[in-house]
Amino acid sequence: MLISSLSTALLHRLDPERAHQAAIAGLLLGLGGHLPGGQDPALAVEIMGLRFANPIGMAAGFDKDARVVRPLARLGFGFVEAGTVTPLPQPGNARPRLFRLAEDRAIINRMGFNNHGIEAALARLARLRRVPGVPVGLNLGINRQGAAPLDDYPMLVQAASPLVDYLVINLSSPNTPGLRDLQQADRLAGLLHAVAPARRTRRPLLVKLSPDLEPGRLAGIVEAVIAGGADGLIVSNTTLARPDWLRSGHAGEAGGLSGEPLRARSTALLAAVARIANGRLALVGCGGIASAQDVLDKVRAGADLVQLYTGFVLHGPALVRHLLRDLSALLRQQGLSRLADAKGTAL
Repeated sequence: MLISSLSTALLHRLDPERAHQAAIAGLLLGLGGHLPGGQDPALAVEIMGLRFANPIGMAAGFDKDARVVRPLARLGFGFVEAGTVTPLPQPGNARPRLFRLAEDRAIINRMGFNNHGIEAALARLARLRRVPGVPVGLNLGINRQGAAPLDDYPMLVQAASPLVDYLVINLSSPNTPGLRDLQQADRLAGLLHAVAPARRTRRPLLVKLSPDLEPGRLAGIVEAVIAGGADGLIVSNTTLARPDWLRSGHAGEAGGLSGEPLRARSTALLAAVARIANGRLALVGCGGIASAQDVLDKVRAGADLVQLYTGFVLHGPALVRHLLRDLSALLRQQGLSRLADAKGTAL
């Protein structure tokens, strides 16, 4: 833990993108460590036909090319989601494109789905030595140039299904022009209809939503997801909104904002989606999680599972074990025998 804390402090002295590259290299070298011992059975979740030893997952965006799935799983994550991967390799947007807002416990990124493409990711996943009991997901997107969503997403789903436990269709990154338009209920219905024949292995399929959706659109989107045969929703991606209380000098940078400023917004959206879905979809809460109370708040708002990104970047690998320890203690303090007993109690 001391090495982890020192490493995180050193990484924060680097440019954010160089720090991210160094973090990936450190994980490949085994410097992240691993979670010793077993996990608290009170934290286990069974959903979508999968069992998760705990509800805390690594969100897409950190391991874009599925390079460190195993090291991340060894840290104690209940599941790991790689990606976003696109049909073809692409460099993403021009640098600088990643900004650390330390004063606001936040990050702004306009990466633009930089990745080595689906073939490279699948080659790594085919060689992956799995950590038993840790499901692996893959987040799927489209290229900035030459995209054909009705062809691209089915191809990605079909290619990836044999190698992962679940798949995510990303329609909500704010950094790919036109992508968020695919969240319109009619276009989403058409997309899921096109994807259906590619789901030969019936791997669970989720759709990742934007936190900037207008409330009046939610019911149509949720019903389209259910009618289209998807299994769940991830709520949410990064936001284009900028709270007026941000203090960082980077607050005006273009791109998606994540971390503490997204927490309340994403949790409110999660609760609204949960009320509409009414148990018909698996829900993954994502946005602003940095404490066990944040995890519990997402679960009370209807989440089955949660995901980290910014909190992990800002606090380092030790955050995972701290969350697991503190979440178990929090359940005991509140007289809950299982985390699942808290689901939806704030709705």
